[in-house]
Amino acid sequence: MSRILDGNDPRTILHAAERLGAGEIVAFPTETVYGLGANALNEKAVAKVFAAKNRPEFDPLIVHIGDKDAASQYVTALDPRARQLMDAFWPGALTLVLPKRPIIPDLVTAGLGTVALRMPSHPVALALLRAVDFPIAAPSANPFGYVSPTTAAHVHDSLGDEAGLIIDGGPCKVGVESTVCALTDQHAVLLRPGGVTLEQIESVIGPVRTGEPTQADRRSPGTLLSHYAPRVPVVLLKPGDPLPQPEAGERLGLLSLTLRSDAHGYTRTEALSADGNLLDAAARLFAALRRLDTSGLDRVVIESVPETGMGRAIMDRLRRAAARD
Repeated sequence: MSRILDGNDPRTILHAAERLGAGEIVAFPTETVYGLGANALNEKAVAKVFAAKNRPEFDPLIVHIGDKDAASQYVTALDPRARQLMDAFWPGALTLVLPKRPIIPDLVTAGLGTVALRMPSHPVALALLRAVDFPIAAPSANPFGYVSPTTAAHVHDSLGDEAGLIIDGGPCKVGVESTVCALTDQHAVLLRPGGVTLEQIESVIGPVRTGEPTQADRRSPGTLLSHYAPRVPVVLLKPGDPLPQPEAGERLGLLSLTLRSDAHGYTRTEALSADGNLLDAAARLFAALRRLDTSGLDRVVIESVPETGMGRAIMDRLRRAAARD
């Protein structure tokens, strides 16, 4: 049975570290979203993560470490760009895709010759990572393709007993997954926008290639067309589109950046920010989607947000939430 334990209690960290060392899985908080972790060097343990999430094995996992110096144990090369980004944003919401050493199992990397590596900043995550002598492979702690969890309760509600032990570290401050940047050749490539903005990365290493990853470029989790999706159908409005009116008898929900005074006839509305602050909006995004998804609605209408700074990550998640395979 899944248990939720207080992440501020040192006994919780010790117990979770023992479970991970024994090849079990543990859900834990990061500053971005909650992760479902296993010993990244233990293929059987990592397989339990895929099974609990019903996650396809072609989708690689992010490997979490508790110390920047540990990166060299798992990658073959740390070029100057990687070191600059690690110094600027680690610990934090940036994942770097780098050439991997054989010590990282192919199951973790979906058979690729690269590994996605990051050092989270959440104090509970760091305490857990420093209590074990191995890295932790962890995707988001939710069924594959569904809305990511930003509280311990979200993990319990979506995974139930499959989550095993859940460490409660409070609501996630960033609220969307980490940014993923590949540094495997002369071009830095943004594979997934997230908690560190493109502008911040480019201020450190210069131009970064962007655009929808090609099939050959899918070295990151979260790049599938349909992802982060609620179960209720979603309609994503283009900038400037008027709000659609509910059809007769339709229970219609609305997710907007700020409160809309023209949402007449909508059954439930969610505003992500009082003043349009995109950092606040990102932190509240997944929780708002979950509330709309559990409100008995027929459809959810979502308003676009400006694609600058954190808005780029928000719109990435919203497009994938609205997509249907």
